[in-house]
Amino acid sequence: MEAWVPLFDIFMDSPTPEIEASLWLQQCFNATTLSSSTTTPITASSFLSLLTKPCNLFVDDSSFSSPLTPKRIMFIETLPGMVQSRVLSFLALENERFNGKELSKLARSLLSESQGLDFWVKKAARDLLDRVSEPNHVNKWISGFSLESGEEVVGQEFESLPDWLKDMAAGNDPLLYWLPLPAADCGPRFYDDSLENDESLFSQVEENGENGLKEVGDEIEMDRVLNVPLEPEIENMAASLRDRVIKLESSFKAVALANEIRELCLDKGMDPFQVLCLIEPWKAEDEAASVLISHLSSGVEDELAWPSQVLCSIVLPKFLVLEEPASRLLLTSTIEYCKLHQRAAVHALLFPLVLRKEGVNNPICDVITRILRECLHPAHVSAFCQTLLCGGEERRFILLPCHEYHVSKELVWTDSLFNLLHNILNHNVHLTQDSVDRLVYHVRNIAERFSKSLKFGNFVLCLVTKCSSLLNSHKNVLTEAVECTNTLVTKSILLRIASL
Repeated sequence: MEAWVPLFDIFMDSPTPEIEASLWLQQCFNATTLSSSTTTPITASSFLSLLTKPCNLFVDDSSFSSPLTPKRIMFIETLPGMVQSRVLSFLALENERFNGKELSKLARSLLSESQGLDFWVKKAARDLLDRVSEPNHVNKWISGFSLESGEEVVGQEFESLPDWLKDMAAGNDPLLYWLPLPAADCGPRFYDDSLENDESLFSQVEENGENGLKEVGDEIEMDRVLNVPLEPEIENMAASLRDRVIKLESSFKAVALANEIRELCLDKGMDPFQVLCLIEPWKAEDEAASVLISHLSSGVEDELAWPSQVLCSIVLPKFLVLEEPASRLLLTSTIEYCKLHQRAAVHALLFPLVLRKEGVNNPICDVITRILRECLHPAHVSAFCQTLLCGGEERRFILLPCHEYHVSKELVWTDSLFNLLHNILNHNVHLTQDSVDRLVYHVRNIAERFSKSLKFGNFVLCLVTKCSSLLNSHKNVLTEAVECTNTLVTKSILLRIASL
């Protein structure tokens, strides 16, 4: 246990626990590899073993004759709530270092005790479970498999291919590059020789893959789903609801309408995206829309599919065209909904708003700032920024095809976006090293264009102040970029960079 004290000190006191803990573990892994005299080697598996180690907790239970009753809990549950949430956030961030099955088991064990679980511990455990449960997790884990690792990878933490797959692994035509099964063995559902020469079909699928919008997790091709015809009865019901949405005048009618929309989308087995496209609920007045949001919950906290569809069909279209401050009533209802459905808020609201084709403006900046501050833990905001800045397959968003033209695939830099990043850094959000690297890259490229922008200057000053420990290798690049600017804070930024 003594060997782990420095690590728990980091989780207790450090302003950037995930980064420092990662560095500390890497140093210990290297030391363990070089030295064979360590009695208790520090490895990823030993850390998880420590966290899940069973302990006895004695509680006062008046229902028994004995005043103290032992309760079996894991070691991590004996830690303060703040330390638990930081440990879980670290495990989510560095999940590829650890055995996914063990991480999933740890998260599920904590969530099973959710009755007395701290709010942020519960959210961190769910985030960890989401990370290790993502479909591409297995893909990443196997593609990153390394026999040169200093940990006990092959024998203990991970399993090698079974014998019956080893011969197939040498084949030239696997179905998936990480699963050595030939496509011909998987039946017509996955492979059909008659489709092999249909160039028009494959070009259509390729076009959908590049331009079509997909539902996160389920990977549903939106174009294909929306081309499936609805029954005339359903179309008539949706058209009737659309007319009522436009004419909504009272909150009471909005509640009744919300119940009918939910019933039509969820209880009749229809695809919600098709139905919502016909109903056009985003055309409701702000007051009515706030009532619709409040009464369209499916009752499953933090579910992704239906909450995402609610947000992208009611709230997102209104916020994408904001030119004035958002309605207080609508924004409050949206925030309360996003608190319950954080993953949906990220994929169906935050990503599309930040990636708005015309760039973030001041009203949209205010909306995003409030959602980030009031709905997400700082560690989750850091993960959001990492995905946003570093891109990759994880940066997916959910929206209806009729609103696709509002959203770009790349960030559009504006003064309001600098203000948003400034707000994030001031909210005690500790960015990862790769996020900081990408920000420095963008600062260098856009410094001349925003040379007289005070908001750009304030953002850079905040960046070099809050992330100073991660900027040592960028001093020269930042100095050259800042020297191109001419604002009230230029000298202050140069002095701060010189002190790095």
